Amino acid sequence: MVEDGAHLSVRVPRDVGALSTQVALQAARIGTFEWDLRTGALHWDRRLLEMFGYDDESFDNTIDSFNRRLHPDDLPRVTAALQHARDTCGEYSAEFRIHLPDGMSRWVAARGHAIAGPDGTASRIIGAAYDTTATQDGEARVERVLEVMPSAFFFLDRSWRFTYVNAEAERVLSNRRENLLGGGIWDLFPAAPGSDFERYYRHAMDTGEPVRFEAYYPAPLDRWYEVRAWPSPDGLSVYFLEITARKEAVDQLARAAAQAQLAARVSAELIETLDVERLVSRLAQLMVPALADWCVVSLVEDDDGTAGSRRAPGTASWRADDSGRRVRDAGSWHVDADLRPLVDRYAQVRLSHLKDRSYLRRALAARHAVVIDAPATPSVQAVLHPGEARDLIARLAPASAVALPLRARGRTVGALSLFRGAGREPMTAEELVTAEDIAGRAALALDNAHLYRDQRHVAESFQRSLLTPPVQPDHVQIAVRYHPAAHATQVGGDWYDAFMQPDGGTVVVIGDVVGHDLAAAVTMSHLRSALRSIAVTTGAGPAEVLERVDRALRTLQSDAVATAVVARIEQSPQEEASGRTHVRWSSAGHPPPMLVAADGTVTSLTAGRPNPLLGVVPDADRTEAEVVLERGATVVFYTDGLVERRDESLRDGIERLRTTLDELGGLSLDDVCDELLARLLPERPSDDVALVAIRLHPQDRPRPVEAGPGQVPEVVDRDPGRAA
Repeated sequence: MVEDGAHLSVRVPRDVGALSTQVALQAARIGTFEWDLRTGALHWDRRLLEMFGYDDESFDNTIDSFNRRLHPDDLPRVTAALQHARDTCGEYSAEFRIHLPDGMSRWVAARGHAIAGPDGTASRIIGAAYDTTATQDGEARVERVLEVMPSAFFFLDRSWRFTYVNAEAERVLSNRRENLLGGGIWDLFPAAPGSDFERYYRHAMDTGEPVRFEAYYPAPLDRWYEVRAWPSPDGLSVYFLEITARKEAVDQLARAAAQAQLAARVSAELIETLDVERLVSRLAQLMVPALADWCVVSLVEDDDGTAGSRRAPGTASWRADDSGRRVRDAGSWHVDADLRPLVDRYAQVRLSHLKDRSYLRRALAARHAVVIDAPATPSVQAVLHPGEARDLIARLAPASAVALPLRARGRTVGALSLFRGAGREPMTAEELVTAEDIAGRAALALDNAHLYRDQRHVAESFQRSLLTPPVQPDHVQIAVRYHPAAHATQVGGDWYDAFMQPDGGTVVVIGDVVGHDLAAAVTMSHLRSALRSIAVTTGAGPAEVLERVDRALRTLQSDAVATAVVARIEQSPQEEASGRTHVRWSSAGHPPPMLVAADGTVTSLTAGRPNPLLGVVPDADRTEAEVVLERGATVVFYTDGLVERRDESLRDGIERLRTTLDELGGLSLDDVCDELLARLLPERPSDDVALVAIRLHPQDRPRPVEAGPGQVPEVVDRDPGRAA
């Protein structure tokens, strides 16, 4: 209790320090006091009287004079502090507001301690006080700024307790300040320990360095924050903004960019191939894991399978409509390599197990995406008849799925089934739009591949119709190959031929008409017919045949220009007895044939000085070359598409052919031809290729089985392969 009514006298206390202390206190504008608890007299010095708005006449030296100046809200707290010092002979500390006679208010901070008397109880309290109005006004201004600023702010002391929280922090943290002040941050926010919040806050406290970071706090807040924290000797000042909306916008933009990049990648990669098999395989892989955990690609094709890729053995299919077109699953992929065999097997059997109301049938019939909401596993099982497909779905366990038709140019060319597992959210509306966009791009690529295949089939069929099977003389095996250019309609002028003259000589021809179009193919057919007719009716040798063809072109006023090699395989009785055969040939500007001798040595067969192309110098005298071959030798004739590249010389290409032939020693003739095309042709050759290979088998034993049966015209009654 505050003592009332006791008489106090005004005097400057003499026991508060020496004169130097008095001067220091006055310079610091600090007032001193002494309260005699025995008599109740309260003594203030001149500075304290002025601070409280008293003079010698108005101050009555009682505690009541002090209490009258105190703010009513602060009186109980200050009284309790004085009483505590009195009861314990301890320290006194208080900061309070006072009202002056002129209506002004001030903040005063007082510090002191109680002194015990002879009986051990407090006999007096002495201390000092000073004006803190300026400090409090500054702090009040700072607090007002903190309260109205848009950033959330709180202060943590060195014990990690909240000592200040502004209004924005209350809103962002979804908690009132009275619930936060005095509480520990690790207790009030149990998800903070071990998170970026704790890591960065402790780093700032330990190092004295400010920190800045972004972090997510889980439910119940479920928000992203941008945080700045500055350490000080008293604790940590923390400013933070909620950036959830900004983070979502950035994430949405990133997702949109990733989806756009995915769509562009799909377009770029799918247009690189016109092979349906490869296109379907690549499409399945591009969908995983970007849009799905696993997927199945279906194709709609003609009943004979010509509109799709090669059908895998055991793959099921069902009729799409009354047009004779069928649907089959042509490709699949799973993000987990261990589960890919399961998906592959599911793709092989699911169509035979699908009910009429399946999601795939709905998507194809409705021509729009069909979404299968979670949980997808029982939903998919419900549209499957009991059996292996239903069991596989149970093991693959999709949580959600989407079936999208692949439509291009007004027709459905396939479907795309996308599945997601339990650890992934169902497809969002944005992702569905991306999936539909990709489905459209993929459908266009598939349709282009179908059109390419159809056009290529027509062009290739036309080209091959101009080429006839070669003769197969006794003990001479002839293998032929034709490989068209990559462009669908780019038929060319390359041709091969192998026939017999009436005297039993075998003629082998390889040629290439200048040009890569239908006109070149037609010219090639005329030139080929003229050459074989002249060779058969005249029985002429290679050089003479080419000379006669040149004259025929001039007579017929043909503008055809072509390269060619005409070779004749001959054998005299003496050569037959010694196991040898000779070949005569003449070249009209064509790449040289390659000889693989019986011992495996590979050489280029040159014909002396070069002769002009057909159709360039009609009256040119043409020369021949001749080589004697041991049985077991192989001669390869080819067109320039096999060896020419834009980035290398023809000489380098021929050397590459020689090296490859050297590596193919010991293979059958058909395998040699196949390996040459496989190893030397690029993925999409720009030129067609014709290839003729002859192999001389020993005559002292039957014709080898791998050479196939002999085949010669009936009008040739001499022993095939020999000439007079």
